[in-house]
Amino acid sequence: MAASRSPRTTTTASTCAPETAHGTHLFRIDGYSLYRDLGVGECINSATFAVGGHDWCLCLYPDGENEAFQDWVSLFVELKTKNAEVRALYDLRILDRTTRPPHPVYRPPNPSGTVPRVFDTLGGETPVWGHTNFLRKSEIEKYLMDDVLLIECGLTVINFNKAKMNAGVQVPPSDLLDNLGKFLEATEGADVSFKVKEEVFPAHKFILATRSPVFRAELYGPMRNQHRCSTVTIEDMQPAVFRGLLHFTYTDSLPPMDDLNDDEYEEMLRHLLVAADRYAIERMKLMCESNLCESLRVETVATTLALADQHHCSQLKDACIEFINSSNRMNDVVASKGYEHLKRACPAIFIDICEKAAKTRRF
Repeated sequence: MAASRSPRTTTTASTCAPETAHGTHLFRIDGYSLYRDLGVGECINSATFAVGGHDWCLCLYPDGENEAFQDWVSLFVELKTKNAEVRALYDLRILDRTTRPPHPVYRPPNPSGTVPRVFDTLGGETPVWGHTNFLRKSEIEKYLMDDVLLIECGLTVINFNKAKMNAGVQVPPSDLLDNLGKFLEATEGADVSFKVKEEVFPAHKFILATRSPVFRAELYGPMRNQHRCSTVTIEDMQPAVFRGLLHFTYTDSLPPMDDLNDDEYEEMLRHLLVAADRYAIERMKLMCESNLCESLRVETVATTLALADQHHCSQLKDACIEFINSSNRMNDVVASKGYEHLKRACPAIFIDICEKAAKTRRF
């Protein structure tokens, strides 16, 4: 007689977890004092930004969102996407511009830090969440620097998906840049060297050619005959700047500059921008522009404006002009060291300054 079989036991598992998308938006308000007495219920809107496949903006009311909060600054996050229902966490804070990177100096109590809020436009209503009592108007002065208010919004959008079986292949994030970065200080496989002043930098032609059309032309194109020797001499550049250029080429990030003071930091950013422009590395150039926009000061804005004009940095140029025109800073700029250079090198720039000032009635 055959032995009876035990019933087969099968064990399965599944996981249900929300998918999240996180983003931050930096809202810079130049000339904040000009918005005083704008009126209760009148707001300043940030540009629209995207997080989690939806469009958002920030709404700031300098004189309060309604009469009950006329002594407060009100601040809200608004969902701009139509016919949508979105669950999200938000975090609103004021940043300190004197640090790199800027860090929060004021953050109100925020229930949304742990409890998601539902932003709903399905009913046709404007969905906003935030703080009617974000900060008292009388306290905002201590957070202004050069009449600039810097607000950051952290936003996490939550999407729910059906439970998935724990089968399948887990794909790790890309480590391509980490692997390329390991070659930055290595001589292994290096097939070209660059002499800058008295320093020599080994490098890899194929990496440089991939990242820069100028390097590609010099090392593989019609200009390669000029660089048949294994060592290429770089003129008109400091070793530290070329090292920063190589750092970006291999890692897609600007070199660390935490040990520099404000003047040295801005000066290095300007040199890196020139190097990026020279080798047509557009992303590096834009990153330098962005960081310089966040570092504008009356003492150096004229120097930065001259650089922006000479190297066709339209966004940085506009930011410098807006900075100069806001809160009547022109007298301070005229007294700065860089003003004479600006006047000699870029005389036509004053037409742009006057035209933009006239449009905003600040000149």
